[in-house]
Amino acid sequence: MLKGIPDIISPELLKILDEMGHGDEIVIGDGNFPAASIAKRLVRLDGHSVVPILDAMLELVPLDSYVDHPVVLMATTAGDPTPGIWDEYERIVGKYGENKITTIERFEFYRRAREAYAVIATGETAVYANVIIKKGVVVR
Repeated sequence: MLKGIPDIISPELLKILDEMGHGDEIVIGDGNFPAASIAKRLVRLDGHSVVPILDAMLELVPLDSYVDHPVVLMATTAGDPTPGIWDEYERIVGKYGENKITTIERFEFYRRAREAYAVIATGETAVYANVIIKKGVVVR
């Protein structure tokens, strides 16, 4: 047992976050995201939603300060509304530093997710709730 680790961070996820280096990316996928077929390394956090996972991860992992947008969301398809969950993402990212979020087209998101260090599968029911996080340099 460790002190200071959010309960939602499983031992497997903690190991992966520690293994990741500067510039490595990790995806948090919603319940519809094809995590198992895309992931090099798959972490299952079924039953949890993206918001508390994102918040807990950013307590432990700094965002990459050397890129313009260390947080990437899957853009909505033309005609679909902007997901309300994105407001929560902005709030959480802003809590840990500068709010540098962007969106990329769905198939570009899938391509980039295939290259990510790991993918977290969640039980998130919101649509377009997928997030890519680029890890920064840990400074003590």
